[in-house]
Amino acid sequence: MNAVDLNCDLGESYGCYTIGMDEAVIPYVTSVNVACGWHAGDPLIMDKTVRLAKMHGVAVGAHPGFPDLMGFGRRPMTVSSEEAGAYVKYQVGALMAFAKGQGLTLQHVKPHGALYNMAAKDEALARGICEGIASIDEDLIFMGLAGSVMLEVAEQIGLKTASEVFADRAYNDDGSLVSRKLPGAVIHDSRLAVERAVKMVRDGKVVSINGKEISIKADSICVHGDNEQAVKLVRDIRQALKAADIEVRSLKQ
Repeated sequence: MNAVDLNCDLGESYGCYTIGMDEAVIPYVTSVNVACGWHAGDPLIMDKTVRLAKMHGVAVGAHPGFPDLMGFGRRPMTVSSEEAGAYVKYQVGALMAFAKGQGLTLQHVKPHGALYNMAAKDEALARGICEGIASIDEDLIFMGLAGSVMLEVAEQIGLKTASEVFADRAYNDDGSLVSRKLPGAVIHDSRLAVERAVKMVRDGKVVSINGKEISIKADSICVHGDNEQAVKLVRDIRQALKAADIEVRSLKQ
């Protein structure tokens, strides 16, 4: 039987601003990527999100990004490999404290936004991130874009890896994600997202924005928590995976 993790980016509210539908989404996922305060989230939100994950028996991962609250971490920054490693250690360490306070350990680390997309192609940046993670806990799973440089680097360093695919994002022909600045980058049609999710896990294939079928490895499927269709997407995807005889479970299982 095929098996896959279903993850969502949560804890991205900040102060008096609410982003995402965390409480409605979390019952349907098996892992969550919790914002660590730099692109979104704050100490109270981090604590609340970890507590929510514990309540639902969902695995917790850190979602570190660039220090860019105003841009939600989606704007590229020029940083050295050493800086990237330090940024990640700072954020992962913070979330580790909240997890420990709830009697939990972190399962994985998944970079956010521009940090994620840049590290998918930039070997030096990816190495800084991965070395930062390994210096904290070599048992942490590195979650990154399927088929990307960042996963190759993580494996070289000795980290366990998880190839991530996106049900609600469009792909370029080379397997990278279509820029959010372009039309069609985010998929809101639940039916289409469900079809893509099942096809990626069962067949190892996804159709690019140009209509090209490309190969892809799916260890974990992501649905973005700030997608207005997030609840419907995770619910429908989980039901479809079950109907296709695909087990949905966290990476650590």
